[in-house]
Amino acid sequence: MNNDSTSPGYLTPVGDTPAYDKELEIKISDWICGVSGLDVKWVFPRWTDPQITIPPKGTTWCAFGVTSMPRTGLPADIQGDTSSEQWTWENVTIICCFYGPGGAALAATFREGIYVPQNNAELNRAGLSLVDVDTLRSLPELINNQWVRRYDLTVTLSRKNVRSFNIRTLQSAPVYFFGD
Repeated sequence: MNNDSTSPGYLTPVGDTPAYDKELEIKISDWICGVSGLDVKWVFPRWTDPQITIPPKGTTWCAFGVTSMPRTGLPADIQGDTSSEQWTWENVTIICCFYGPGGAALAATFREGIYVPQNNAELNRAGLSLVDVDTLRSLPELINNQWVRRYDLTVTLSRKNVRSFNIRTLQSAPVYFFGD
């Protein structure tokens, strides 16, 4: 089965593809740790299988989750001689939930820190850029029959996704002129 445009059938991307799932979560976790100052052992993806063990009461920590990834606009197709690139721009919306006795302070520190140009430059190196930060919200949560302080911050990032397809360029074709 060919995966190029020289024969009929579906085409799938070739080469590197954009980060999703665990690979994207690692980039987001690194960013949250770097900007907030939290140790990596206290920053977790929110929805995992198996579920992570909740840190003990009195610990300040963060759980995050990607909640939506809308694509903005239509893809751009960039044609080369032997392949075609499809460029799309995608928003990545993340809910960051800061828990524990220092949750509000840590959430506010993170919120302000993401606007520091050097921090944003590090985010850009991961292929992401800041679009928007929502209001910091206090949403206490009942965990193990105990109320735990929780502060939510929704952040929207943007990224350019590039996928390559083996779409060949028409190099030549026989042309016949006829008529007067």
